[in-house]
Amino acid sequence: MPKVSILIPVYNAEKTLRRCVDSVLHQEYTDFELILVDDGSRDNSPAICDNYARKDDRVKVIHAKNGGVSRARNLGLNAASGAYLQFIDADDWLTVDATKLLVRAMEEHQCDLVIADFYRVSGERISHKGDIDGSVVLTREEFAQEMMENPADFYYGVLWNKLFRGDLIQKHQLHMDESVEWCEDFLFNLEYLLYVDRIFALQAPIYYYVKTEGSLIQRVSLSDIVKMKLSVFEYYRDFYKNVFDEGEYEKKRLGLYKFFIDLAKDGAILPGSQKLGRERVSISAMEELNDTLFSPNYKYRKLMERCTETVALCYDLDVDDVLLFSCLCHSSQLFTRRQLADYTGLPVVSISLSLQKLSFHKFIDVTHYADGFQVTLLEKALPLCRDLKQIHRDFDDICFQGFSEEEEAQFRRFTDRIISNIHTALLPQSRE
Repeated sequence: MPKVSILIPVYNAEKTLRRCVDSVLHQEYTDFELILVDDGSRDNSPAICDNYARKDDRVKVIHAKNGGVSRARNLGLNAASGAYLQFIDADDWLTVDATKLLVRAMEEHQCDLVIADFYRVSGERISHKGDIDGSVVLTREEFAQEMMENPADFYYGVLWNKLFRGDLIQKHQLHMDESVEWCEDFLFNLEYLLYVDRIFALQAPIYYYVKTEGSLIQRVSLSDIVKMKLSVFEYYRDFYKNVFDEGEYEKKRLGLYKFFIDLAKDGAILPGSQKLGRERVSISAMEELNDTLFSPNYKYRKLMERCTETVALCYDLDVDDVLLFSCLCHSSQLFTRRQLADYTGLPVVSISLSLQKLSFHKFIDVTHYADGFQVTLLEKALPLCRDLKQIHRDFDDICFQGFSEEEEAQFRRFTDRIISNIHTALLPQSRE
């Protein structure tokens, strides 16, 4: 039985389907089944689905008559066998570490739901979207209070930035309401939340959301839109009646009407957005040089930066800050900024800024001396140290994938010999 069932409803998605499916099949986490539900597509989507199923036995395909996205998702739910459920839309795609981060958060924090940040893609521009500050565990009541502040935010309403427990869905027979044509995913989330105790908010973005033209809300009349919003609001209000006792509900009742005036916050690409392709550390065109002298070290560094990026986001740090912290936490010696710059490859000015940021966040205390400075780790740094150990485990898992234990041990012995040879070559030569 796979750990995760990943569900993708597919309808006339031939232009984007390969990008979506490839992002799943290339996940660092591999213990999953991928269920593609072809909702009566009239383009080449059914053939694309079947081709993936022939090539990869983790892929299952369901062909059905066109019945809408809710029915397609229900067919996927009925076929799912994983302990956890993850949803994706066929015109979007995942970061390479998405499923790994969701499962790890669910299991490390013993949660019933994980909700994550995401990327909003518009053409060639991209922005990071989220709503809850910090990676934290919330009770259902605390989560409901956070949601009340931005009830129409996609962060809360959609399925694709979350990981669900399959046993809860089965126990309470949760399905998409096929009679609802708007916010059906939000209604599913509200029902699911009635049965959870702990929710983990993962600050790292794990999903690329592309808003497409021609959505339902653009195709129906104004009167129908009002009716749909009123219907969804009734579900929304009833959810809060179930979560809070009568006295607490009355205190919050007026705040519920923010639902009607709060616009979805996913929409615009905000100032400070970046060009698509720069949001994740990746191998650039430099690799085309195929320079055997520099390419391996370059790729090692890029992989370490990618592994580090998620942790950096969770602690409101940059990748360079975390890499410098990793260097500092393994030594109690005196440093100069120039020494750290030489060792890490970062500019001196970056070293200074990172030291200031790490001190500001109370991860380190810096004591200055005439010939340098010394760093002391503070108690707040302990979770970051723990996550750094996980970074190195992730790095090794990627590097040694497919290696036998003997091959890995042999590689490490050779590497130690190479480092020893380099160290000897760099020692000052004695003069006779």
